[in-house]
Amino acid sequence: MIRFEEVLAKVERSHPSDDLEVLRKAYRFSSKKHDGQSRESGEPYFNHPLAVADILADMRLDASCVSVGLLHDVVEDTVAPLEEIEENFGKDIANIVNGLTKINQFRFYSKEARQAENFRKMFLAMARDIRVVIVMVDDIRVVLVKLADRLHNMRTLEFLPMERRQRIAQETMEIYAPIAHRLGMGKIRGELEDLAFATLDPEAHRQIEQEIEQKRKVQQTLLEEIKDRLTRQLQEHEIPCTLESRIKRIYSTHQKIRRQRITIEQVYDLLALRIITGSVKDCYAALGIIHNLWQPVPGRIKDFIAIPRPNMYQSIHTSVIGPQGQPFEVQIRTVEMHRVAEEGIAAHWKYKMGRGMDEKDDQRFLWLRHLVEWQQEMQDPSDFLSTLKIDLYPEEVYAFTPKGKVIILPRDATPVDFAYAIHSEVGACCVGAKVNSRIVPLRSRLKNGDIVEIQTQTGHVPSRDWLSFVKTSRARNKIRHFLNVSRRERAIELGRRILEKEAKRLKLNLKKHMEDGSLLAAARPYRCDRLENIYSALGFGKISGRMLLSKLVPPGELSRLQKDKPGKFTSAVKKVLGLSSDGSLKVKDIDGLLVYRAKCCNPIRGEPIVGYITRGKGVAVHARRCANVANLLYEADRRIDVSWTGTVGGIYAVKLSISVDDRQGMLAEITSRISDIKTNIKNIEAQAFEDRHGLIHVTIEISDLKHLEKAVHSIKKIKGVNEIVWK
Repeated sequence: MIRFEEVLAKVERSHPSDDLEVLRKAYRFSSKKHDGQSRESGEPYFNHPLAVADILADMRLDASCVSVGLLHDVVEDTVAPLEEIEENFGKDIANIVNGLTKINQFRFYSKEARQAENFRKMFLAMARDIRVVIVMVDDIRVVLVKLADRLHNMRTLEFLPMERRQRIAQETMEIYAPIAHRLGMGKIRGELEDLAFATLDPEAHRQIEQEIEQKRKVQQTLLEEIKDRLTRQLQEHEIPCTLESRIKRIYSTHQKIRRQRITIEQVYDLLALRIITGSVKDCYAALGIIHNLWQPVPGRIKDFIAIPRPNMYQSIHTSVIGPQGQPFEVQIRTVEMHRVAEEGIAAHWKYKMGRGMDEKDDQRFLWLRHLVEWQQEMQDPSDFLSTLKIDLYPEEVYAFTPKGKVIILPRDATPVDFAYAIHSEVGACCVGAKVNSRIVPLRSRLKNGDIVEIQTQTGHVPSRDWLSFVKTSRARNKIRHFLNVSRRERAIELGRRILEKEAKRLKLNLKKHMEDGSLLAAARPYRCDRLENIYSALGFGKISGRMLLSKLVPPGELSRLQKDKPGKFTSAVKKVLGLSSDGSLKVKDIDGLLVYRAKCCNPIRGEPIVGYITRGKGVAVHARRCANVANLLYEADRRIDVSWTGTVGGIYAVKLSISVDDRQGMLAEITSRISDIKTNIKNIEAQAFEDRHGLIHVTIEISDLKHLEKAVHSIKKIKGVNEIVWK
């Protein structure tokens, strides 16, 4: 149980000049307002805001911000109005509480739209004016309090129903942990990831945890010997420092094993030494001593002091071969770098209060400025959410302009990404590129150290093909925005002609229906509130002119319209193309459209889906997990709401790709587990690799998503199963 006196003491230690009376007042106010309320666990609700305040105090934030931690749920969950907060605590604290309250006040058609808008509001609260980088302390504190709130919720997740636990953990893994990462808050990010991982995949979490503990026990003695020897050497060279050991986080270890397809024995940085010195000069001196003592591993030296990561992280990493041939990692940083690595923007911000941003700070927050820019251009919530997920967790590649400026990009970024990172106009006019003085295709992948020269041509416009290979959200969204604007203009013109032609056929006075508002009233069920939107929907094929205008035709004449049936030619085309409407799918609010499951992902009943209007083929339905969705659905106007019908039936063939340890009996165990849940196997293949790993491809027949999840969960329980991917 957290005591308020402990929170008070932490704030007093980190901010001795702060007025602590505001903190005491917030404690009394929040405690009184939440009196009588309980959490899911049965404990008093006030324990939650007190815990949030404690987390913020651990971040060494000021008394005002910690007070917000105590007050953050008062307006939303009690009868206290915002005016009462402002009256008692001033405008500064009220503004932050208001920003946090607004995030949860919006209501939307779908869960995805609500989630996307919540994050959109949160980022807008961080940067109200995109013409400047962050200049107001209270803006960024909205996000710091939100992260502290989510961290405590994750720590107490076991009291919620399983479905809610899974949803909250997934959201934490996809959004909140990456936000902490991009803000440089390594400590918060690591705990959020581990807690979410324990909920989403408890078996894998338990297995990695046991393996790390076994390895730690074996190597602890060796690590102490290395630590003692290194301490003596550093003292002899008069390098003042602190040495500490670090164990890699469970989820981070799991990710590395899965991404590189290695065993835990090959994770060099599982156990690492950390040297914390007083200056940058001492960091490089310590690096020289380490390399004199032990042989460095080629390609494993990373200097993030000379070239910091975008999230402000600075350190030198080197892997060396230990005295018994065991590789281990050493991290070297200054005291200030260590503070920033642990606390990120929270540590950095404290020293910037009351001072302006310099050029280095501008670069540190460039990603946030770009984020605010492109989120304002995007109207579709799923576009915003998917791009946000890509942008929050990049793997960095460091490339250079011909003048030596460093451009930091995600792994596998291309010259087009590089061009857009310089300026959106450079990206739009890009026609070619030279990498290390050689002309390369625009889809080439950049590597660390590449020197890139972009060739431009005035009047050139972005190509749709670029969407298939660009990696940065900035490039992707600038290209999408241009294509959407140009295609929407063409769709509006086409829709106008369609409407006029259909009105003429039905002998309707279109101008009269426009003036009296009846046309807009007829289009309201299709969410078209302006004439321009009606034209656009018609041009993209989202609605049909006949369906819309039939609502304006007198009832007595509707029978004439009903007699019109698709001609033989249309039926023949559908037969040749193999198109038939899937009875298990329907388009919301619209009847008569051809709907079919896309073959690239073959969506399964029950999983999230999205519809896309294709040219002359009806509505293709993709699973949201489909790799093609990001590239196909860049035109928001061609997206359409689809859902599963109540009709049950159908068998789906699903191919599972199972990464396993290569051991005797593995194949038999997998087939036995599948058989136990009464699931038919259509095909099975297996292959082994030299590193004692194997890959098993098994095609099974399932009825819906729950059936598939049951099969996957059953197979995951087998010891030695590392990862399962399905399509």
